[in-house]
Formats: sequence, structure tokens, C-alpha cells
Amino acid sequence: MGVKRLPKKERQKRLKLELEKDPFLTDEELMQMFNVSIQTIRLDRLELGIPELRQRIKKVAEQNYSKVRSIGGAEIVGELVDLNLGENGISILETDKSMAFKKTNVIKGHHIFAQAESLAMAVIDADAALTGVSNIKYKNPVKAGQKLIAKAEVVRRRNNKHFVHVFTYVGQEQVFRGKFILVSIDD
Repeated sequence: MGVKRLPKKERQKRLKLELEKDPFLTDEELMQMFNVSIQTIRLDRLELGIPELRQRIKKVAEQNYSKVRSIGGAEIVGELVDLNLGENGISILETDKSMAFKKTNVIKGHHIFAQAESLAMAVIDADAALTGVSNIKYKNPVKAGQKLIAKAEVVRRRNNKHFVHVFTYVGQEQVFRGKFILVSIDD
């Protein structure tokens, strides 16, 4: 592709920097970025003590689960990779064949909705809440194996009502949008 290969030490230094900037880069993306084989990327990661993508996501997610107030961390569908309570958050859901219709390999809508709703619940600053209203739109089909990135933002709060917008993407393509009104409830 005309991309010059870097010497090993320089490549590993840049690999480490790239993963510090974006810990969610896949080995495939790194392979293309550095114009080397996937085995080279995996060996570089191993030598540098950098875990595979799944472990990197889990590590970031574990740091965020303790911030959630309205639901239990284990109740969040996907991995919670960023959370600013009362403001916004991001979750990642790796889809697989068990979530898809067998005939079409398209992910069933309830998985996409569950990720969005649980992320909306996670971002609000409340002890407990219920979904009062949801206005959703599935914009494009999602195939098994694709990675869903959901981004939530609290857009308004009025008394015990929290208005949260969630947009879900596969790469740069928006596949779902949800507008939720969550009602905080007292125990």
C-alpha cells in the first residue's frame, strides 16, 4: 500500500501510544495502521504486556461500573467504557450469532434496545429509575459480529424526569436512535 514499515522498537513505541489514545483499536485496525501482519501486532502486544481488545474493554468498563447509581453494573447490556454521571456515557456491545435471526444473520432489535435503555439508565444521577417513555428508531440492520457503540447524553432534567438521547453506531454509521424519559423513583 506504499506505507513504510517502521523498525520494531519504533513500531512498538507507536503501538503503545496509539492504544493509550484509543484502547478500543482492534488488532486488524492496528495491522492496517502499521502495515504488518496480524501475528506481528499480536507478538508486539505480548512483548509490551498489552492485553487483547476484550481485556482492554473489560478493564475500562470495570472502572466505570462503580459510578452507576440507578441500576447494578451487571445489568448494563454491553461494556460501559465511559461514564460521566448526569451527563453522558458510552457502551460497547460485541454482537454474535446467538443475538441474530438465523435466516438473515440480523441482530434482533431487543438486544440493541436493551443496550440503549440500560446505558440511558446508567448515565442518570438517580438511586433508582424506570423508563417512562421511549421513542426509538432502528435506522439500519446490524449483522452478527458487528460491534455496537452506544453514546448517551442527558439532554434535560425536570423534577424527577431525566431526558436522555442514545445514538448507536456500527463504525461511523448510525444504526439506532432512542429518546428516553426516565423517571427517578424513591425506595
